[in-house]
Amino acid sequence: MIEEKSKRGTSHTIEKIVPGVLFLLAAVSVLTTAGILFTLVFETFTFFQRVSIIEFITGKVWYPFSDTNGEFGVLPLIVGTLKITVIATLVAVPIGLGAAIYLSEYASDRIRRIIKPILEVLAGIPTIVYGFFALTFVTPVLRSFMPTLEIFNALSPGIVVGVMIIPMVASLSEDAMGSVPNSIREGAIGLGATKFEVAIKVVLPAAISGIIASIVLAVSRAIGETMIVTVAAGSTPRFDMDIMGSLQTMTSYIVQVSTGDAGYGTTIYYSIYAVGFTLFLFTLLMNMLAQYISKRFREEY
Repeated sequence: MIEEKSKRGTSHTIEKIVPGVLFLLAAVSVLTTAGILFTLVFETFTFFQRVSIIEFITGKVWYPFSDTNGEFGVLPLIVGTLKITVIATLVAVPIGLGAAIYLSEYASDRIRRIIKPILEVLAGIPTIVYGFFALTFVTPVLRSFMPTLEIFNALSPGIVVGVMIIPMVASLSEDAMGSVPNSIREGAIGLGATKFEVAIKVVLPAAISGIIASIVLAVSRAIGETMIVTVAAGSTPRFDMDIMGSLQTMTSYIVQVSTGDAGYGTTIYYSIYAVGFTLFLFTLLMNMLAQYISKRFREEY
């Protein structure tokens, strides 16, 4: 009897403590995010006290290391980032979606158990390794039949970033397609549809919310990629659509300055926060877009 009361008291104490511990853990993540955001906004505000925000948003020249007056037009960095992202998306979406359709609709359980871990291994490779792979293997291969391609270019790192985000598109899309009830597939087959027609005309539309969300999240990941573009894309901010030459993205500029090219408290130093805040807005908008599209299509189906 006494032992039972003791157990109940211990259990009651644990029940009181656990919510408090879980609240502290949740608060740590929220406070960390708030601290990062506060630092980013505060330092960005300091930068805009020195550089016009209009010049920053509309300027087409990014040349911060000038001995006299640097130019801080962020558009070349944004264009460089978007060039890499578009190439990566063109590589990752068809391959990732095709892999998802195969795994969901055609592959046996044995093959699925083999292929999915391989895709996850791709996601686990360090991005610095991808960067050197792009520079030392992909670029020479491309230059063998594209002689005008420069050593540092947009095409090679764009392709490799696309390879890197294939697992995200494939895995999340396959999960979305796997959640479609089998009764829908069976009904379509019963009406005379082929397996391909079931996959393309029935399962794909039914899982479209998860598929689009996976693509948008993968694009967001490509926008924030750092080491691949730092190693293989170069460091030349250019406001053009050329994918054969060197460029610079927002993330690679942050890496360049963070390695010691600018002193603390200088305008160049504060510029990394302004660029980082711009990058934060891009990724935030992409995540919000993913949630919006996912909700909208889920309501339709």
